[in-house]
Amino acid sequence: MSTVQKKAPSVVDIATSNKNLSTLVSALKAAGLVDTLKGEGPFTVFAPTNAAFENLSDRTLEDLMKPENKTRLQDLLKNHVIQGRQMAQDVAGRSSLSAMSGESYRIRANGEQVRIGDATIQQTDLDAENGIVHVIDRVLR
Repeated sequence: MSTVQKKAPSVVDIATSNKNLSTLVSALKAAGLVDTLKGEGPFTVFAPTNAAFENLSDRTLEDLMKPENKTRLQDLLKNHVIQGRQMAQDVAGRSSLSAMSGESYRIRANGEQVRIGDATIQQTDLDAENGIVHVIDRVLR
């Protein structure tokens, strides 16, 4: 009798399993970044909620999802990915983080509340095989 070892989830699997991150998952698919983020990593992903994407103008999100804007969408999504595994405690202890896009975001911690750029981290330390996911309330630009 053999047991099949279930593969631990990737950062993409964590996002896919959270209904509040379905817009992010759709954007990752449109940008062709799913395979990258299912890769070895490790990655720290600051995952904007569906509500965060809704704060963008409808036109902005609709335009970004078009095939001809794939590079712009990739750049926007890379704002949300940091190389390495940064637990919430690690993030809170930093003054800034540099994203895969090359953008740098200021970190501000106030008690239990941690902000990256203009976004507040709402849920932390969703552990994946290839990194960590933190849920945020704004799209980083």
